[in-house]
Amino acid sequence: MKRKSCWFKSCWFKSWWFKTTVGIIFSAAVCFAFSSSLHALADHKQVFTGEVGDAMCGRQHMEGTPAECTRTCVGKGSKFALVVGEKTYILDTTDQAALATLDKQAGKLATVTGVLNGDTIQVSAVAAK
Repeated sequence: MKRKSCWFKSCWFKSWWFKTTVGIIFSAAVCFAFSSSLHALADHKQVFTGEVGDAMCGRQHMEGTPAECTRTCVGKGSKFALVVGEKTYILDTTDQAALATLDKQAGKLATVTGVLNGDTIQVSAVAAK
């Protein structure tokens, strides 16, 4: 029997090297598409409403009123936090207007808009509740 000849002389598209290369490229494209969609989901801004506190004390303030304790702890280097139910989120921002609003709302309810990453909210806006 005569073996069927390939329309290309070397049949490069049937080789192990070609199949492996195409598999790797396809896998990389799938991984890139998946990671891009996860990144888009991660950048999704959310709105949280809770009591403004500090990351060190959370809900259980140790010095004076919640507002006094929050301001004292933040003054000593702790970050502002938002207590929502039983969960405490650390608030991360360098925006001076947001920091001023958080200071004003210490111990009170506030609405924070930002991107959640683990237990940290990257703050984009703060409003009194």
